[in-house]
Amino acid sequence: MPAGLDAKDTANRGAGGGHPKRMTLRPRTPGLHVAELWRYPVKSLAGEALGRAEVSTNGIAGDRVVHVRDARGRTVTARTHPRLLGLRAVLGADGEPLIDGRPWAAPESLAAVRAAAAARATLVRFDGPERFDVLPLLVATDGAIAALGVDGRRLRPNIVVAGVQGMAERQWPGRRLRIGDVVVALEKLRGRCVMTTYDPDTQAQDLGVLQRIVDDFGGRVALDSAVVTGGTIAVGDVVELL
Repeated sequence: MPAGLDAKDTANRGAGGGHPKRMTLRPRTPGLHVAELWRYPVKSLAGEALGRAEVSTNGIAGDRVVHVRDARGRTVTARTHPRLLGLRAVLGADGEPLIDGRPWAAPESLAAVRAAAAARATLVRFDGPERFDVLPLLVATDGAIAALGVDGRRLRPNIVVAGVQGMAERQWPGRRLRIGDVVVALEKLRGRCVMTTYDPDTQAQDLGVLQRIVDDFGGRVALDSAVVTGGTIAVGDVVELL
């Protein structure tokens, strides 16, 4: 079992069934450390919590490698079709995404996506860098999530760093994180959108979440980041702010 996860957490990371719940973490180290790792194999669908992840300049392996597109070939996201968040994507043992436990290319997966998005929607596999909205990694911190007061899954982070005091992340742009052999460049604070207003489990909308981000956080929470040096990271790993 990966360090930092108890048995309940491991069950939540299974390849089928319902959505993963927020993890109850047992960090093995004090100070800054990796509290959560997330991957979203199908863009705008619910993702999967990981105990360990391979990271390269192309982000976390298997992240956002399948997209939903409309009849005109434009990418469809949960910004306009929040019911997509009700479908869960994980990466299968063969490296291909599963949607609610089925291969992403299966007719049942397409039917589920069309029911959530549009009747003529399609699923397309694409692993170029353009698949990310901004940069390959989004780094969030426990201090900012606590200050916002909502489920951190609304921010759709890849890495959650724990041990951060309050809103200290606002002084991090331009700095780097070292996690073992991995080095991450923290480029800028992320401007947030309407996706933060949808409950990860029910998709019920609360516009007050985004209003709070605008009023209290200048519209920006968490950090758009790039990978300088790749490698393997795991929940519980020590994080060094450079």
